[in-house]
Amino acid sequence: MMPRGLMLFAAGFGTRMGALTADRPKPLVEVAGRALIDHALDVIKPVVSGPIVTNLHYRPDQLDAHLAGTGVRTIRETPKILDTGGGLRHALPLLGNGPVWTMNSDAVWGGVNPLRLLQEHWREGMESLLLGVPPEKAIGHDSPGDFTPGPPVARGPGLIYTGAQIIRTEGLADIPDTTFSLNKLWDGMLERGTLHVIPYPGEWCDVGHPAGIALAEEMLARHV
Repeated sequence: MMPRGLMLFAAGFGTRMGALTADRPKPLVEVAGRALIDHALDVIKPVVSGPIVTNLHYRPDQLDAHLAGTGVRTIRETPKILDTGGGLRHALPLLGNGPVWTMNSDAVWGGVNPLRLLQEHWREGMESLLLGVPPEKAIGHDSPGDFTPGPPVARGPGLIYTGAQIIRTEGLADIPDTTFSLNKLWDGMLERGTLHVIPYPGEWCDVGHPAGIALAEEMLARHV
């Protein structure tokens, strides 16, 4: 079964960007004159045919107003943030059954559409397909990597997880916690050999910190 819906993670505390988020949530911080969440929607809209859901926490009214008329459905996480796993499970009534895409709202892409790439490589028998980027193509993110591609895929240096993936969600029902990371779901998939990762051939910029803005703008200029 191919994915239809997408979960866009946007529920943060508004702290990592410092003064830039004193009066706005991070997804509304601008890169090259446009809000981060609009850059994300540029990637999402051409590919995703089903529901697009985003979670909100810090200054949610501003994001609700910004997204009005876009077709994006919002869901608030209060009083506490549920993390990626808890947040995805909380959104399932809006996303529906079957595999879904997930993506982070604080990254910018330079190159082919990452969601279309995942769609082209998704196969029956996979429980998750993650999009990674080699460290030399990761802008504003200093890490040796999160996953070694394998086979079999393992945690370790190699590819940095970009936040973009296709994932089956049935296993979320078996996790007793309310707040938890998708790592808990991935652990079982790694053991079963059903977690896969492919490399992104373009550039990816982490805009989770103030220095990432200029880096992202420089990267985007290279891909005009």
